Formats: sequence, structure tokens, C-alpha cells
Amino acid sequence: MTLNRARGALRTGVLTAALAALLCGTATTMSAASAESPSARPAAVRADVPAGVTAGVAVFDRQTGTFTEQLNTAAQFRSASVVKLLIALDVLWNRSPDALSATDRARIDIMLRGSDDAAASTFWSNNGSGAIVDRMVTRLGLTDTARPPSTHPGYWGYTALSARDTVKIYRYLLDSAPAATRDYVLGDLRQSTRCATDGYDQHFGIAGSFNRPWAVKQGWSGFSSGGCTAPAATAAKAAETGEAPAGTAARTSAAADTVDLSRPALHTTGVVGAGDRSIVAVFTLHPSGTSYGKAYTDLGRLTRSLDVPGASRPTGTWVGTWGSGVRVRTEATTGSGAITTLPAGVEVLVGCQKRGEQVSQPPYVNDWWARLPQYGGYMTNIYLSTPENQVPGVPVC
Repeated sequence: MTLNRARGALRTGVLTAALAALLCGTATTMSAASAESPSARPAAVRADVPAGVTAGVAVFDRQTGTFTEQLNTAAQFRSASVVKLLIALDVLWNRSPDALSATDRARIDIMLRGSDDAAASTFWSNNGSGAIVDRMVTRLGLTDTARPPSTHPGYWGYTALSARDTVKIYRYLLDSAPAATRDYVLGDLRQSTRCATDGYDQHFGIAGSFNRPWAVKQGWSGFSSGGCTAPAATAAKAAETGEAPAGTAARTSAAADTVDLSRPALHTTGVVGAGDRSIVAVFTLHPSGTSYGKAYTDLGRLTRSLDVPGASRPTGTWVGTWGSGVRVRTEATTGSGAITTLPAGVEVLVGCQKRGEQVSQPPYVNDWWARLPQYGGYMTNIYLSTPENQVPGVPVC
């Protein structure tokens, strides 16, 4: 049947947990795209910041030694999990990864790959808390980085950090760190898992905008649910760690007034392209109450607007979704295995579409399924924000 454009507004309130279990996906590889050269985009291009978003952006081309994007590069943001880079480098300072105990090595691996908060909190407590940040500021010559406010010493995610300091961190890692340290840390960042250990989908920004090779360390704070696991599990995890629980509006000392600790934060940082050509740092704050899916989508749009030399961009059509608990499955059927859930309302890249099992969400019925190459699976088209059952302009698989 043909769906009218009003369906998104009509159906938003009717999705139930049982219906969410219908959602699906199948496996395949990421679609190919050609690499972009710096000359492929006008030199005057600036970051396209979505309405209501506060951003700090820096893109550094290591081949030319120049910045291709700079926006509010010195602005301080609460780091969220991006500070885990400094925590890991502090552990490894003047020490080979091979010298680590098996326990500490496992902690670093899960902290960098799965953004594990418990591992970060252990290192934070054992190695001097805010002194970790102080040491790394001196060692790397950071100018905008500062330990958390004295009112929240255990909240490592409240460390102040800027886009330009983040570029310095990656430049140290790539160009100055011992080879063993460089290879170990970047090796973990290249193995970033889609679902973080706290239940948040962390393949936004760089990971969603560019084909591999990339290595990423992401950050998020102030959201109640991020897909992958149930909101209750996520909230419990946040309460146990050095991050602020979702929705917490922190009181800070006057010295920390310049760093916003209340608005939802979502950051993407890392290296992109063959030879780790470009360093990308994008820090964002979103209006209070913004859902994770909305912030994820806005950060993705911002990241895709950037001039990133050496980047290869995936092909497909970006389409909005609606509903919560939407599942990506291995095949175009509700009985096939679930790969993951989508953050509610997130925008997804659709590579192609095909007919599969008919799905009913009264008053809608749809047997078309979208292939999501970045997830390696399919979701039913019934939860795509399009006026027709078949997405216009998207090829048949």
C-alpha cells in the first residue's frame, strides 16, 4: 500500500516493545566509494553545524601539515569518554605495552574498544585521578585541557578538552609516541565495537561518515538511552562509573563555569584515511532533552560536511527512522537473528532494498526491507521516514 506523509506523526506514539521485536537486518559488506581529494571540495567550505548545536571542530591534514577545517577550536567541552585517550597514554608513559600486566592490558583494550567506564574509573582511582590530566597537559603541551572541577573530582568525563588539543593528542600518538605505544593504542581504536559496554551505539560521526581505514575514540554524556541495550541497563552502568548519570545537571565551581556540564554532549575523534592522513576532532553540545538518535544524526551530518583529505565515503541514501527498539536483522524476516537495535529516531544509510516478510504496524503494512551496509543487515521499511513503502531512488538489491 502507499503511505501518506502524515504517517510519521500518526505512528510515533503507537510503537510497542512487542512490535519493536519485528525489526530486522542482514549481513553484507560496506559499500565502496572513491576517495575524496582535498581539491574535490571548495577551500571555503566550513562545517555545517545543525541548528541548536554548539560545536568545536578541527580537521588536520598530516600530509600538508595544515588544517582544512577550524571552528571554535579552543572552545572547552567536557570530554566525556574522549579523556580515555589521556588515561591510556598515562598508563603507557615510559612503559611498553608488553610490560603491562595481563589485567591492565585487558582494561586498556576494553576501555578503548568498547569505551568501558569501569576500566577508566579503575585507572583514574589508581593513578591519581586529576593528576593524570595534569601530567598529560605538561607532557603534550596542551593548552585548553584541565582536570574536572574540584566539586566533581571522580568524574573523569568532566575533564575539559578542546578540538585543537585533541589534534595534539593524536599528533603525539602518530608522530612522537614509541612505535609500540602507537600501534597498540591505534590498534584498539581501529577495533572500536559498534555497541559500547554501556549499551550505546558508538559508530556515529567518523565511523558512520567514512569507510575504513579509520580509528576512533568517541564520547557521549547526558543521554538516557543509546540503542544496543535496554535503557535500564544503560542508566545502571552510568551510575556506577566516573561519568555523570544521564540528565544530571551538575553544580560546578566558578573555575569550571566555562565548561557546560549539563547539555547533552556527543563527540567524535580519530584518524581517517590511508596512512592515517587526517586527524578529525568534532565536539558538540545539544539542546537539553535532545534524544540520542537526534544528536547522533546531527553529528553525522556535521561530520559528513567536513573537508577530510584522504577520506572515502560510503555510497547509499541517508534516511530517517522512527520508533524505538528497531532491530537490524541478518535477513529480511522477523525470525532472523538480531544484529543490533537502532538508537531511536536515528538516520541510517540505505544501500538497497528488497521484498521480504510482510510486517504490520496498524494501520500500515509493508513487505519491503532496507539493507543497511554499515550494520551488515536489514530493517523493515515500515520504520523508515518515507511516504512510500519502497524508498524512492534506492535501488533494488
